[in-house]
Amino acid sequence: MLGAMQDWQLVVTHLLDHAGREYGHREHVTHWADGTETRTTWAEVRRDALKMTQALRAAGVGKGDRVATLAMNHARHLVTWYGAVGVGGVLHTVNPRLFDEQLEYIVNHAEDRVLLYDAAFQPIVDRLRDRWPSVTTYVCFDPPAEADVLGFAEWIGAFDGETEWTEVDERDPCMLCYTSGTTGHPKGVLYEHRSTMLHAMAGVQPNIFDLDSRAVMLPIVPMFHAASWGLPWAGAIAGIKFVYSAVNDPMVLCELFDRERVTHSAGVPTVWLGMFQHLDAIGKDVRDIGKLETAIIGGSAAPKFMIERLMKNGVRVAHAWGMTETSPIGTTGAYPWSWNSMDFAEQVELVQKQGRPAFGVELRCVDLDDP
Repeated sequence: MLGAMQDWQLVVTHLLDHAGREYGHREHVTHWADGTETRTTWAEVRRDALKMTQALRAAGVGKGDRVATLAMNHARHLVTWYGAVGVGGVLHTVNPRLFDEQLEYIVNHAEDRVLLYDAAFQPIVDRLRDRWPSVTTYVCFDPPAEADVLGFAEWIGAFDGETEWTEVDERDPCMLCYTSGTTGHPKGVLYEHRSTMLHAMAGVQPNIFDLDSRAVMLPIVPMFHAASWGLPWAGAIAGIKFVYSAVNDPMVLCELFDRERVTHSAGVPTVWLGMFQHLDAIGKDVRDIGKLETAIIGGSAAPKFMIERLMKNGVRVAHAWGMTETSPIGTTGAYPWSWNSMDFAEQVELVQKQGRPAFGVELRCVDLDDP
């Protein structure tokens, strides 16, 4: 029976409405490849996302149309996540590290209408735009002063943000991510609003990302990789501060950790290894930079020495497993009720394992003889 007073569509624009209303002053920092930095807030992200929604409508983009990005981590990319879904469209984050043939296939297969990209990827756009017939609008996030391209600030600057999100159903699609094409062409995975909202609500929990409004998150995992592990969505629930770096240089990352007092970060093991090597070179350790409390490690299994080093520095290690097809959180190393009675070696051994399924995930172990 319909009609309950609590009925509420689980659509992802509610996330940004909440963050903009309750944590509007909370800032985000972007460190750009040229060394400059910009700062914005959740309220400004929401305003700019609404402006982008207007710009997309003016470009003829509507419900179900795909809006692609070819970009690294920065606040303008965050705006685009919400602006694309705000018009009822489907956000399509494209991995710029793929081969040209794969990029050509992905954009054409998705039939993207708009492509927003970093200036660093202008050569990719120049090579492939004639092979992307469905793309009618190109927007550069950070155009050089002399470039003859449409810049993001100029594009959305023509609008005032005085509009409403396009009304959608919670089972409508909101995001499209492609696998890396391990076998054959990359495969597209389509996420709906409802599943994305449930994933975000699970992600903030203590057993997963452990986020609250005090958190300062530096997500090293790219925003084009497996929905950035859901962090742009989950972060809005808690109203966290994002610290973005458009470059993954270990020295830059360590400096940002220290200066912005980063409490949470997420990345693959090779990124953490690079930071360890930089810290060793300057005679410091993890506890000497920032205020890191939680390190989320996924993408591949974290080696024992990495877990040990982080834990010895007082950092909680969230050892995660997932895949594009699971939105992507699958399991995390949840700490059991017996944790405090374990010695350090037992704790490390436990964290090395892949943990327990997140809420909403059901798993079954199979082998070739038991499909």
